Amino acid sequence: MAQTTLPPADLLPVRREATLSYRLVRLVGVPLLHLVFRFDVTGKENIPRSGNYLVIANHLNWLDEFAILLLFPVEPRIHFLADPTLLVTRKVQWFVVRHTGGFVPVVRERHGDPALFRHVDRALEVGGSVAIFPEGNYGPTEGELMPFKKGFAHFAIKAGVPVVPVALSGTKDLWFRKRIKVVIGKPILPAGHTPESLTEAASERMKELMPAYTEQPGRQLLRRPLTNLF
Repeated sequence: MAQTTLPPADLLPVRREATLSYRLVRLVGVPLLHLVFRFDVTGKENIPRSGNYLVIANHLNWLDEFAILLLFPVEPRIHFLADPTLLVTRKVQWFVVRHTGGFVPVVRERHGDPALFRHVDRALEVGGSVAIFPEGNYGPTEGELMPFKKGFAHFAIKAGVPVVPVALSGTKDLWFRKRIKVVIGKPILPAGHTPESLTEAASERMKELMPAYTEQPGRQLLRRPLTNLF
């Protein structure tokens, strides 16, 4: 897709406050997720009660983003990185993204694109939060972490915001009423860290938090459609 067809980053909403449309989507989406899945959450007391932050999590499937949005406060608004080359061709999804916010454009073919860095910096500057999957892609299997990319560490150090690690277990393969384990760790403060040391500290913290995974017994209703929903 040609570069000129992509939306300028500055036109996309980044803000601390949750939009009305996001609140409405959340009003419907949160009960729906609780209906379909069972969430076993520990560490919610580790979410900072004031100020904004940067969330990092391991990445296994589409449910990961929704689990973070479900479990974290509605404000400061969490913004995710996503590829606009796909969204602009999907009119319904693009409408939702534009009107709910929570989006930072990342074009995979433009590695090191300065527009990405400006947009993430802007989201943090205005008091919003940003969620990043530092593995950069879906992990191959439950309980394993791929090496972390250090982009999140640059953002956290520059903005002076804590890094909140989130370990997810059970989202690789999904079925109706499956138990999803989520562990929220204590924030890692960026003061005194270099990008390299913060990346290493975050990776080690994530390994410590990662719940052990065992295949859950019982019927696996709707496994294929739920696993491949998005």
